[in-house]
Amino acid sequence: MRCVDPVRNPYAPGAGQRPPELAGRGRELDVFDVVLERIARGRPERSLMLTGLRGVGKTVLLNTLRSQAINQLWGTGKIEARPDQSLRRPIAAALHMAVRELAPRHRAPDRIDAFLGVLKAFAQRSAPTTGRAGAAPRLRDRWQPGIDVPASSGRADSGDIEIDLVELLTDAAAVAGDVGTGIAVFIDEMQDLGAEDISALCAACHELSQLGAPLIVVGAGLPHLPAVLSAAKSYSERLFRYLRIDRLDRIAADQALCAPAEREQVEYEQKALDLLYESSGGYPYFVQAYGKATWDHAPRSPITDADVRVAAPEAEAELAVGFFGSRFERATPAEREYMRAMATLSQVAGEADGGGRDDMDAAVPTAEIARALGRKPASLSPARDALIKKGLIYSGERGTVAFTVPHFGRYLRTQPS
Repeated sequence: MRCVDPVRNPYAPGAGQRPPELAGRGRELDVFDVVLERIARGRPERSLMLTGLRGVGKTVLLNTLRSQAINQLWGTGKIEARPDQSLRRPIAAALHMAVRELAPRHRAPDRIDAFLGVLKAFAQRSAPTTGRAGAAPRLRDRWQPGIDVPASSGRADSGDIEIDLVELLTDAAAVAGDVGTGIAVFIDEMQDLGAEDISALCAACHELSQLGAPLIVVGAGLPHLPAVLSAAKSYSERLFRYLRIDRLDRIAADQALCAPAEREQVEYEQKALDLLYESSGGYPYFVQAYGKATWDHAPRSPITDADVRVAAPEAEAELAVGFFGSRFERATPAEREYMRAMATLSQVAGEADGGGRDDMDAAVPTAEIARALGRKPASLSPARDALIKKGLIYSGERGTVAFTVPHFGRYLRTQPS
């Protein structure tokens, strides 16, 4: 019987933090290996889009895919999209990083400098904007990227993001082709890009695909990301390869808990694993949170279901503050009222569907929410739209909404009105 030492606790419930055992993602890793190898051989391939709820490990997987590309000597760059930021500057920074990774292997420094001149022109170019009424259009204050070559002229500097991005990514792919490798740009929270930027990115990926150029985009976003892309360009449904990232199945969830524990010579009883899966629902973030709390409370190995029961309130309290509460606090009273109605309807739908099943992820018709609140649907549109912009709910299908956070409905039903 071995003592369980809290100092050696292997679990890591952090935002985007890689768990000690990346379980249940073998298919996605294999798919990306094939993509890298096909592009290296000059075969056509589509860019990838990872979609799923919050807490399923999209960011962790995105970072792991980037590591795979780096191991294959690809140039890489990563950005996190923000709704209040244009794509121009962050993607310029990401491509700057990617090309710097390739530059030492390039035999023609002039080619690198030529691309950096185009990149600098792209980064500095802003669309004209007007100041006070009646004033002549002016250029926004120019951003000065850390590129020690003069900005070029006549390439990727038109001010039209769609034209400029197509030209920039095409030139970046040519640099990668010179050294017999590729470039991968990773974009997290991709659904937060503006409509103009999404459209430009789709157009650029379309052009690269037609050319067979060695540059791909790997995006990650909420479940409605495919709808966002489709609204920008109708051909996006065929342009990207979509991988849905879901909760872990029972085997993978047990592996995520047991593999790191075994490395510390600690074991779990079967009933403990049963209860941990029931509590976490198989969501990777929750698996780590419950695993960490249970480890800290268990006095010895093997860890029992009694240890899990003692630790569960601590895990739930931490999730209530850091995972659920921080999001709940961002909502206005009207938005909270909307979400409470969603939570109630989700529970009713779960009970009707599965005899008491607590299904937090089921989509709820917006008309039903309006009926439950005694309001007209149009009067609730501002609250719904604001919640979508804040990333708390999403609309995967017309006329329905669902929570972006698993178990959020259950959390809301425990909060006082």
